Amino acid sequence: MHRTMSEVLDFVRENDVKFVRLAFCDVFGVQKNISIMASELERALETGISFDASAIEGFGSAEKSDLFLFPDTSTLSILPWRPAHGRVIRFFCDIRYPDGSAFELDCRNLLKKTAAKVKKEGYSCRVGSECEFYLFKTGEKGEPTNEPLDSGSYMDTAPIDKGENVRREICLTLEEMGISVESSHHEQGPGQNEIDIKYSDPLSSADNVITYKFVVRTIAERNGLHASFHPKPLKNCAGSGMHINMSLSKIGGSGMDKELEGSFVAGILEHIEEITAFLNPTHESYERLGVFKAPKYITWSPENRSQLVRIPAAEGEYSRIEVRSPDCMANPYIAYTLLLEAGLDGIKRGLTPPEPLQINLYTAPESLLSELRKLPDSLAEAMALAEKSEFVRGILNRRIIDAYKYRI
Repeated sequence: MHRTMSEVLDFVRENDVKFVRLAFCDVFGVQKNISIMASELERALETGISFDASAIEGFGSAEKSDLFLFPDTSTLSILPWRPAHGRVIRFFCDIRYPDGSAFELDCRNLLKKTAAKVKKEGYSCRVGSECEFYLFKTGEKGEPTNEPLDSGSYMDTAPIDKGENVRREICLTLEEMGISVESSHHEQGPGQNEIDIKYSDPLSSADNVITYKFVVRTIAERNGLHASFHPKPLKNCAGSGMHINMSLSKIGGSGMDKELEGSFVAGILEHIEEITAFLNPTHESYERLGVFKAPKYITWSPENRSQLVRIPAAEGEYSRIEVRSPDCMANPYIAYTLLLEAGLDGIKRGLTPPEPLQINLYTAPESLLSELRKLPDSLAEAMALAEKSEFVRGILNRRIIDAYKYRI
């Protein structure tokens, strides 16, 4: 919720807050922060706190390197694992130039603008992500190993599932930070887990993904473990995805509007090849696609988990579409922006999706598969498609595109 400066400063005094973390993300979705003393918070709210942008990957050179962080007061959150006396709080921040103008590589602001566009068009949008991760044991010096915490499989229970208590601690920590958790369980791979966060507006949902990854890694380390969000940390086991669930309705409506659903899905299918470089931004991402229920072909279907887009069996407020190709290495602000813009383009142009494919693509004959469009086979191919895309260039700043290109 939005808080005034007075309300924020009162909260700090009443809750014995001594340290304030000002958080933001680079263009790749990696969280960064500056810690300031609570006594400096009023200055941060009024004039911002400067930092060296040239030291942040993708942000720019040393010539014009001064940028300022302005806390978004609606994102105030206590870090529960820090001491109760001399508490630590965190804000997500807007990034601005010294003259107060928005920094064009602030991907959080990019999503803000797209969310505002959705609302201006007369729609309400809710987004939720299912982020999978692996828990690995650590070595004598605390370094990550490639040995999974357990040998459990999908929805196993203790004692086979050894991540039960860690997931419990993660869920309770997220709830203390104001993030609603729906469910948690062991996933298909050994040591693989999933915790599902309740849907919210696009910006809050993307913030929640960043917080979720931060909390998972922190709680794992506190338990002597290493949490990995890499898409394919074990070659012969299930990869980890970030399934993105989206529901679009006319303002005042409830649940996914069926009149909009088809065009929204069609827009995503139309543009998915061009935006895949940002949904799957690592070389490892392409080792995941096409195996263990991760999609490879550009198809859709109700319920079918072998498809790129599926419509889960749910009614009312839980009705939605699920995009199954993204993974957790994606910057959620960019991923949400591109998917929303693709869906809106489908609605604006009145696109209709192809017929749903009601078959298991993992057992389908090659004669059928050869006729289907498919996702890029590599990051290089995906990036080449993104660079040529008028759709992508109309949404993302050229410097963002170049940052991803030069990272290949």
